[in-house]
Amino acid sequence: MKAVLMIVGIGLVLYVALACLLYFRQESLLFFPTRLPADYQFHFPGKFEERWVTTADGTRLHGLLFGAPHSKGLIFYLHGNGGALDSWGRAAETYTRLHYDVFMLDYRGYGKSGGKITSQAQLLADVDVAYQQMLTHYPESQTVILGYSVGTGPATRLAARHHPKLLILQAPYFSLRDLAKRLFPFVPGFLVRYPLPTNELIGQVKSPIVLFHGDQDEVIYFESSLKLKALLKPSDKLIVLRGEGHNGITDNPVYRQELAKLL
Repeated sequence: MKAVLMIVGIGLVLYVALACLLYFRQESLLFFPTRLPADYQFHFPGKFEERWVTTADGTRLHGLLFGAPHSKGLIFYLHGNGGALDSWGRAAETYTRLHYDVFMLDYRGYGKSGGKITSQAQLLADVDVAYQQMLTHYPESQTVILGYSVGTGPATRLAARHHPKLLILQAPYFSLRDLAKRLFPFVPGFLVRYPLPTNELIGQVKSPIVLFHGDQDEVIYFESSLKLKALLKPSDKLIVLRGEGHNGITDNPVYRQELAKLL
């Protein structure tokens, strides 16, 4: 009996330790930034310029604004959880070729951006400040919000609070709490400090919505988009990219064909 109690006790201690690790080290499990030196020089085809966004607490966030010939508007692009604009910037040409300028933001601690992400509220507030700044240069009726992977939650919240021309979500999650439950079924949902509840917000978006998801996504399970589809307006769409995984959406030929129709 003592041996059983000891085993149970050890198991409980390990469980609590793991739960504490997941709770207090959540940022290191969710965000994988690449930092860039202040004098880093970007090299991309076409016209672009560096932009800075100052947050409510004075932190300076870095972004890139790519110019398109005969611009029809702006793509406000929220990238995934890894890397920085030195790699994400390569996606801009897909949209500038369709005559849309592209603004890409590096979150806190990414690229040349200062600070570090410490809470969901902070992350969402930063995104909102950057969006408001871009609206001083572009009418919202010509602005498309696009989120990829971890960026889909903030993009959805932004669209729910504003009125963009269109919301595009690439590989969206139902919520990060839902995704965490699937990956770590033994961890209570309340320990997820970044729930990013796309499912609760997407029904509040008045703008048109288009979801793109690869049915072989190995990071954010494809059924996430099927569950979100049930919450969409009748005119909104889910476009399934057959055979596509998590990282190849922008270069997927079906995605590019559908994007050309949308834009």
